[in-house]
Formats: sequence, C-alpha cells, structure tokens
Amino acid sequence: MTLNLSRRKFIAAGAALATLGAGRGWAATPIDLHTRVADVQLLPEKYGQTRIWGFEGRAPGPEIRVAQGARVQRRLINDLPDATSTHWHGIRIGNAMDGVAGLTQDAIAPGASFQYDFVAPDAGTYWYHAHNRSFEQVARGLHGALIVEEPEPIDIDRDEVLILDDWLVDPETAQIADTFRAMHDLSHAGRLGNYITTNATYNLALPVKRHERLRLRMINAANARVFQLALDGLEGWIVALDGMPLAQARLIDRNIVLAPAQRVDLIVDVTAETGGAGHIVQIDRNESFSQVAFEVTGDATRARRDAPRALPPNVHAMPDLAEATKLELLMQGGAMGGMMGAMMGGQMSSMRDMMQSGNFWAFNGAVGGMDGAPLAAISRGETVRLKINNDTAFPHAMHLHGMHFHEIAPDGSLGTLRDTTLLDRGEVRDIAFVADNPGKWLLHCHMLSHSASGMMTWIDVA
Repeated sequence: MTLNLSRRKFIAAGAALATLGAGRGWAATPIDLHTRVADVQLLPEKYGQTRIWGFEGRAPGPEIRVAQGARVQRRLINDLPDATSTHWHGIRIGNAMDGVAGLTQDAIAPGASFQYDFVAPDAGTYWYHAHNRSFEQVARGLHGALIVEEPEPIDIDRDEVLILDDWLVDPETAQIADTFRAMHDLSHAGRLGNYITTNATYNLALPVKRHERLRLRMINAANARVFQLALDGLEGWIVALDGMPLAQARLIDRNIVLAPAQRVDLIVDVTAETGGAGHIVQIDRNESFSQVAFEVTGDATRARRDAPRALPPNVHAMPDLAEATKLELLMQGGAMGGMMGAMMGGQMSSMRDMMQSGNFWAFNGAVGGMDGAPLAAISRGETVRLKINNDTAFPHAMHLHGMHFHEIAPDGSLGTLRDTTLLDRGEVRDIAFVADNPGKWLLHCHMLSHSASGMMTWIDVA
C-alpha cells in the first residue's frame, strides 16, 4: 500500500504523532537550532560579504512551520561570542519558554544550550528573535519566521512569507555598523538602516501568474523602521494582524502601516497584465519604490475569484470592560521631550545622569527594567484596561508578551486583537486583555534601542 500525504496533512499527522507520543511518555527528539556567525552576500555582488549573526548562520533564520496545536521543540545551541536567548514573538506559551533573558530565563552563554519546548495554540504568522541585547543581536540578523497553519487549507494558490528589514551597513567595508549604543539612536527614533531588504534580498522579485491568489505573510523585523506600504497591480484584503484573524476580510483601500514586530496577513489577487508586474510599494517621505515585485509570466488557469472568506478565529477570552482593572502607562523622555529626570536605581536622577548611563526614557516617571517592581500584579483571569500615553516626540511600538490585547476604539468598542500597538507622538490609546496566562510578562517598546534605554516594564500574572 502506498501512503500519499499532502504537505499540510503530513505536518498535521506529525503533530498528532508528537501529541500521542507525549501522552505515552515517548521522548521526542528535539531539533538543534544554532546561533552562528556567518559571512553572507547581503549587498550586491560588487560589494564584499557581510558578517551577520544568524540562526543556522542565515538571515532570516530557517522558517519554522507547524500545524496549529503542534509541539515546537528546538534546542538552541549558542555558537556566538555573546550570550543570547530566543523569544517566540506572539505565541501564547508558558512563561518559562518566553525567552526573555533576565526575566524568564538566564541568558545562554557562548557554548551552552537551552531547550525550548512548547505547543503553538494559535494559527497565524509569528516570528522568533534574539532577546538578550536584542537591539544589537536582532540588528545583526538573529530572527526568523514561525508559521502556524490552520487545520484546513485556505483557498489560495501560494503562501509567501516576506520578512521586511533594514540594515545599517558601512558601504566602504560592507559590514554592519557597530554603533548599537549610538546616543542619537537611543534618544531619537531608534536605529534606522540604510539598506532595506525583504527576506535579506534587495528588490526581491517573485514570478506569478495573472489572477493567482497569494497569501502574503509580512513581518517587520526592523529595529525601528515603520513601513508604510501600498499595493500596485494587486488587489488585496487584510485577513489577520499580529497572527490574529479579522472577523471578516478587509479590502485594502489605504496604506498599510507596519510597525516593528507587527505582522499582517494579506490575501491578494494578481491583477497586473502578463509581462508586467504587481508590487508591494514602500512609501518613504513622499517617495515610493518597490519593496517586492511580482513579475507576471502568464495567465493562471482560473478567472478571478470572489472576495476571500475570513480565516477561522483563534479562541480568546473576551475582556469585561465593566469589571476591568485600570492601569496607566505614561511614556516620557527622549530628545525634545522636556523630561528633566526620572527614578533610576531607586533614586531620583537628572536627565544628565540618565544619559551618562545610557538611559533616555521613562515609564511612569522611572527608568524601566526587569529587575524592579512590575507595572502591576494581576490575578489570573482578571480583565486589564491599560491606558498608554505617548508623551514623547517619537512613535513607539508597544509589545506585550504572553497575551494578545484588543485596541479600544474611541467609541469604546473592542477593536482588533494585537500583540504590538503603534502610538504616534502625543497619541493616547487604551488596550484591554484578559490576563489568563500566568507568569512574568514583559511590556516594552519594540523600537529596540528605546527598550534598551528605559522603555521596559513587566506585568506579574498569578
């Protein structure tokens, strides 16, 4: 008898066997995942190779793709000259597996290893990245995609993962600029690169057929860049944000804003003519250029389809705003912020003293970190309503570990589920979530230079 399984069914079967094996006490074999230094051709051929830090010596690292409910096991082996850890961004997992060095685990020393082992409960687009000195290690290339597939196939022709990034590279040497603690980056908009890529490729081009339907999973892995994106020669719908499906597919009729750490899932139909190209267009300072080109080589066999259906929802507890515990987070500091000082190391410090120690930002009047008191201690199952006030001159992408939250609309309704929310200068936003995952969960700005210089706190759920 011949066993013929599709790729999706093969993944699902493997997940079922892993679950069955765990129930019977079988020892599953973990997969090794090395963090390595490597030389790659990041820039065009006329330049030399660039030294990166990458999972398996690649940037992005190897794509991890599993079925919803499958078990992910990776033994991280650190072959870097620096200690590291790995955060599984957006996945609702046990706190011990969250990968935050200094809060949920010790940093993994050079030559040492750590076993990550968790179940991926929600379908969607997630990613993994370094979480020790992440402002440097992510900028050197330590990130990759984690894709959790729905139980049933989606009506698409292809599934493409697109990791957007920018690199700060010295064109004279082709090397990543070793300026990770630059005061300007720490105190202003963060570390912004001068070389923009998709899947570590400049001007990425993919062949397509006219009327093909694609699922595009876009991940912003940049340290600080906010991508403004539009479609040309493509008709598309947003179907998920930060891994969480929308209640119904939303036709794209305006620019897509993708902050650091955020993800967006699109379903797009190729409408460009044969011989032409569709584009994901990046808009930067009133200029636009192609981020990804989809070169049309012919016609697909089928005509245009109807608008896509919504993806199956992930099950989340709904917040009860009437019974919510109210918290506030005031973000202050940075250049042009006017903050005179803040609590640091248990005492009031001037802005000058803060700057000398590499700190420029404060949460609720204190320089943030993981060794101090939490923002709040919350009972498990409690609804939290957090008001975030960006009283600074720069945008910030606030990421909550371990749980997704609803952005609350101005009319008080619960908006889209996210794990990272972007607040522009002067903006105030309320978010709400059910604290149903026990542990110490980081809350920080994902402009990683900001996180490293004061924009970090945590929530204790017990």
